[in-house]
Amino acid sequence: MVDNDSNDFTSDVVHQFQNRARVRYLKETRIGLCIARNTGWRSAAGKYIAFFDDDAIASPGWLAAVREGFANSSQAVGVIGGPVRPIWEKPRPEWLPDEIVCSLTVIDWGSSEKFIEDISREWLVGANMAVPKALLTEVGGFHPWLYRVGNNLLSSGDVFLQKEIARRGYSCLYKPSMVIGHVIPASRLKREWFIRRYYWQGVSDAVMHLIETNPSYLGRVRLAVTRAIRLLRSALGRSHLISRATSPEHFAQKVL
Repeated sequence: MVDNDSNDFTSDVVHQFQNRARVRYLKETRIGLCIARNTGWRSAAGKYIAFFDDDAIASPGWLAAVREGFANSSQAVGVIGGPVRPIWEKPRPEWLPDEIVCSLTVIDWGSSEKFIEDISREWLVGANMAVPKALLTEVGGFHPWLYRVGNNLLSSGDVFLQKEIARRGYSCLYKPSMVIGHVIPASRLKREWFIRRYYWQGVSDAVMHLIETNPSYLGRVRLAVTRAIRLLRSALGRSHLISRATSPEHFAQKVL
């Protein structure tokens, strides 16, 4: 595991388990989710790298599903992932719509195994996915511009990685038997958190666009102006930004 410069008792807890399980402890002092993930996979010795969150619980057969996906696929698989089911720390709010729940790293693309064709519509998440180490080396791992540091909610490092893998001709495989449960803290079940989360998703999308297109300074200005005008022309969008959401539908319109 990678300890991303924590200031609690993480190292003590990990060392308690090192005599009972095969656990390696790595200290990464540079703060950032993608930095920590890159440190982890570069230090690993295995052929495949499976990514897993510290607040997740794997279902029985999780590792078997990873192995089976890479061994039995009819296509060149570059990344495998599966459903992430919520473990609510407190009851889900009535105002929280299904289309917003995905921002809590919760996905479920059905009960059938399939290749993901459009990453903008369906995707895998870094809390539950596996990639060959050789392919991570080829693409350079997670892009350093797309990581969370401190209190920012910059996201999509895992999505951008999948795009890079797909650009090289590999497939993204969704495997429904590769299931994890993911704890949803009570602190995130507030309207204000979701508004912040989607604000930072907009920032993340903009950063991905800059990485992919590398526009000139003038091109960046034009892009910013164009999108600002589009937002200002939407009277409906303005009303949802300033009004309080009273239903799941209203809240979805407010943040999306």
